[in-house]
Amino acid sequence: MDKYLEKIRTLRQNRSDQPKQYDFRFDDFDPMDAISYEGMEEQSDYLVVDDQFMRTLFISGLPYTAEIGWLDDIINFYHNADISFHIQPIDSNVTIPILTRKITERETVRRMKAKRGEILGSDVLDPLNAAIDLRDAIQRGQQKFFQVSIYATIVADSLLELDEVTSTLETALSGRMFRTRVARYRQPLGLQSVLPRGENVLNQKLDLNSSSAALALPFISSEFVQEEGILYGVNTSNNSLVILDRYSLHNANSIIFAQSGSGKSYTTKVEILRQLLQGVKVIVIDPEREYANLCTSVGGTYIKLSANSEQKINPFDLATTSHTKEQLAEHAQDLIEIISLMAGSTENGSSNHGLDPQERAAVDKAILAAYTNAPEGTTPILSDFYAELHKLGHLQLCERLDQYLTGTLEGVFNKSTNVKLDNRLVVFDIQEMPGTLRQIMMMIISNFVQNQVKARPEKRLLVIDEAWLLLEHEQSARFVEGLVRRARKYYLAVAIITQQANDFLDNKVGRTIASQSALRILMRQDTTTINKVGNEFRLSDFEKELLLKFDRGEALILADQNHVAVRVVASEEEHPLITTNPAER
Repeated sequence: MDKYLEKIRTLRQNRSDQPKQYDFRFDDFDPMDAISYEGMEEQSDYLVVDDQFMRTLFISGLPYTAEIGWLDDIINFYHNADISFHIQPIDSNVTIPILTRKITERETVRRMKAKRGEILGSDVLDPLNAAIDLRDAIQRGQQKFFQVSIYATIVADSLLELDEVTSTLETALSGRMFRTRVARYRQPLGLQSVLPRGENVLNQKLDLNSSSAALALPFISSEFVQEEGILYGVNTSNNSLVILDRYSLHNANSIIFAQSGSGKSYTTKVEILRQLLQGVKVIVIDPEREYANLCTSVGGTYIKLSANSEQKINPFDLATTSHTKEQLAEHAQDLIEIISLMAGSTENGSSNHGLDPQERAAVDKAILAAYTNAPEGTTPILSDFYAELHKLGHLQLCERLDQYLTGTLEGVFNKSTNVKLDNRLVVFDIQEMPGTLRQIMMMIISNFVQNQVKARPEKRLLVIDEAWLLLEHEQSARFVEGLVRRARKYYLAVAIITQQANDFLDNKVGRTIASQSALRILMRQDTTTINKVGNEFRLSDFEKELLLKFDRGEALILADQNHVAVRVVASEEEHPLITTNPAER
């Protein structure tokens, strides 16, 4: 305002000296003069405004066909740039005569070349056919015609940086068959056309039909807000909030792929805390003892399972003793997979084969016999099954299961269940389980949770950390696949977490699990995993570049068809409960 008043005083003085030349009135001033930039230097192909170098480019030519995301390279350009669209509809009464004239011209060219015996290439036939199709579509009311202007003003701190960024943008666009030009000697007009004033003073127009124009919209940053959801973090592109309700997606399952140290456990704990506030019950299978502090802080149930633990889970346990034949049959199939993995594992963690077809049939019979012969109101345990299997004469298979009934592993799987899932947060710590036994225990816990959920369906979240362990064996992989497929029927969300993206996606069952997860959270990747992850989830080049550059706690969330980059944030109260940094704790 001081600058504005100074200008008034100066003009008053000039008016007294030269009354005929100046006739000042207060209404002559534009208030924008008081807040505008101090000065502008104009060059042929750039401007300097307040020590910032600016250059405006416009798109002068488009690829022949447009597909979804055809303008991603300019919209998601990873640099400081202002981009402007000007879309002007053209009346059909004006468009059709123009198209008819162009069709006549191109048809004349076609006939002349045909008469001379020349080969008719796509450069002649494609524009002709496209013009005919467009005219017919406009006449039928299926399409409209638009004149579109697309401008980009690049801002840099130096002329060298400005030239480098310009070259990068031109190269990226030329790879998608866009032709670009710098607005030489018209940079002020270009800047005015990009400013949010709706004025297309540069007036560089392209012709588009309504389908192609629609594929360029909406020209906004991705946002994701669902009123019933929880806060995941801040949108990195526009600082809006990312609020997501996984239970409103077509299924509630999720998968997290992340490098070690990129914040996958931190992100999961943030979600757990906020799901608890929403009344969701959470169960965690924790192979690395990362959730102990969180569980203690919120008054959860912490179950430590090991060879010497007092807490036990019976693999044969059903939620109720009054089960139907259908429930028992389904449970028996899961038990067969568990026993197959047990039979193929040794105490030192090595693995041989699982069950052959004859052994699977025998195990099925022994399971049913164990339930049939169990006293009323009780559930059989592993030794009951073993006895029935021994009666069937499968002594070799019994020998492979002996290790779970005698010796150091005697009490691990051959006891009745003495834990409950009645707390809002239950964490199963299996860090001290050795070798392959850890995979067996992960299957048993998952099956136990599944049976409890079937008996009392309510909103629950099952978190399986380091889930790649379950894909190392065919039996456990099939079990997890079935769990993920059936979860939706019982209001259960299964959250799979792994840092072995390549191993997971190289596995057929792993890819199936990923496809059955409507929510995908992709955190920092390296060059060895980015191509596999990018191809599996059909990411754009820009999104793959983001995954390589992400800092700790940043993620790309894919929720159904929505893609949004997010920075996961925790409050001051939440952070001490979930951090694994000893200094911070």
